[in-house]
Amino acid sequence: MYEEEQKQIQAIAERLHQDSRARTILLIDKNGQLVAAAGDSAALDTTSLSSLVAGNVAATGGIAQLLREDEFTAQFHEGKGMSIHMSLVGRRIILVVLFDKNTTQGLVRLRVKKAQDELVPIFEALAKKVPTQSAPFAEITDQDIDNLFND
Repeated sequence: MYEEEQKQIQAIAERLHQDSRARTILLIDKNGQLVAAAGDSAALDTTSLSSLVAGNVAATGGIAQLLREDEFTAQFHEGKGMSIHMSLVGRRIILVVLFDKNTTQGLVRLRVKKAQDELVPIFEALAKKVPTQSAPFAEITDQDIDNLFND
């Protein structure tokens, strides 16, 4: 992650936190790594939560395949005191909004849509910046291996 993009992502997360009146905003990559957080995340085990959210999205992706869908781009879970809205941003990042009774699911969905529209171009630009990594030992040929063992 580059510093400029990290600042932009963080600013969007903080704005979403304010605009949606959510408790916490998390941006997590599909591997379960926390990319950005805003709001009240100090009391959370963000490492475990990030891994579980990524696993949940992966499992839901399996369900989508069984139903012949590309993927489900959003999920919502409602609890007594806390609810969670998860959505995919550009098929790369999971945007997680934790909220309580101080806001509504409708407001969260509306603000998430706006944040997604801002985040997608940033992650697309990042994907273009990251150099493609070649496979390890890609430059070694079969002839090189044969020569190694024939000596």
